[in-house]
Amino acid sequence: MNQLIVYYSFSGNTKKVAEELAKKESADIYEIKDQKPFGKLKAYTAGIIAAIRGKAWLIKPPDIDIMKYDKITMLAPVWANNPPPAFYAVLEYLTTGKSISIKMISASGKSNCKERLESIIKSKDSTLESFEDIKV
Repeated sequence: MNQLIVYYSFSGNTKKVAEELAKKESADIYEIKDQKPFGKLKAYTAGIIAAIRGKAWLIKPPDIDIMKYDKITMLAPVWANNPPPAFYAVLEYLTTGKSISIKMISASGKSNCKERLESIIKSKDSTLESFEDIKV
């Protein structure tokens, strides 16, 4: 089974978890990048508001063929109990019929976004295989 680890990391914590998982699973790895880099002030103000509202920000278009992967594991930090705007943006690139696992990374090990993400994934005719909050 071909597996892809897709992640967004602002501070580096999620990147570390994603790289460890990709190595353990012998999976390919892809980092989601914002279209334009921004600083902490924007992330912790406008970014958190967008995360709460489930709004996407522009990201660099993926340069990877998601269709060739049977399983996709997505990782993101938790911003105000939700994924960051860049994570919502990459969900728009999902194709139908995929098995998706999501891992949310935070200091508390808690988020409040499983139902929202599951709804988005179902709208793409894909399946949320698993959802996990990870404390780092």
